[in-house]
Amino acid sequence: MDDRAVPVAGSLLAFLDAEQVRALLSSGVERAYGPNEVLVREGDPTDHVQVLRAGWVRVSTTVEDGGEILYALRGPGDVIGEMAALLGWPRTASVRTIEPVRVTQFSGAGFARAVRERPEVSLAVIKALAHRLREAEAARVDIATLEVSDRVVGCLFHLARDHGVSADGKVSVELPLTQQDIADHIGASLRAVARAIAVLRDRGVVHTSRKRITVARPAVLAALARSMPSGTHQP
Repeated sequence: MDDRAVPVAGSLLAFLDAEQVRALLSSGVERAYGPNEVLVREGDPTDHVQVLRAGWVRVSTTVEDGGEILYALRGPGDVIGEMAALLGWPRTASVRTIEPVRVTQFSGAGFARAVRERPEVSLAVIKALAHRLREAEAARVDIATLEVSDRVVGCLFHLARDHGVSADGKVSVELPLTQQDIADHIGASLRAVARAIAVLRDRGVVHTSRKRITVARPAVLAALARSMPSGTHQP
């Protein structure tokens, strides 16, 4: 894996050491995709598995009224499609690139064999799934109990904590995310999200620009996250 593509926290490859990563990826085939390409389509019966080596993708589903719910962002080290390979499920969500992406692709049978034959891979899959389950449970609690402004704070806090780069007392998140993406992710209207971000911007907590969110006052954002009723955003 590239030095610049460090596995994100909670991803499959984050739970493997360098030698284990090399052994796993050596049995796959490298593929590259451009921005806005579909890697997986919801309902598709295919069972191939892809491990992200570089770049970011969005995982989403379409609801009855035609709207989209953004489940998650996945980045370097994350695995896509493991449930289809291990359980024979059809695809439960669509995955689309948001920037150039490189993956190592496995057949469903090949990935299942790696899980059976390599205990370290099996344990890493379990840990990665547990991490995702915890994220999903926290998101459900937030939607049920928090105001939109609090959900926006929580979303920005998680982005800064998990994907941010610190420099000069600030944290920059360089992902091509729109306010609509954030709204889809937290289950809120675009207007409400724009209003919440505007308040944070007016107070100097964050700055936004195309493909970048800068947390100018990380301590303030962390304090706001700590003060939330649900306690799910504790630093």
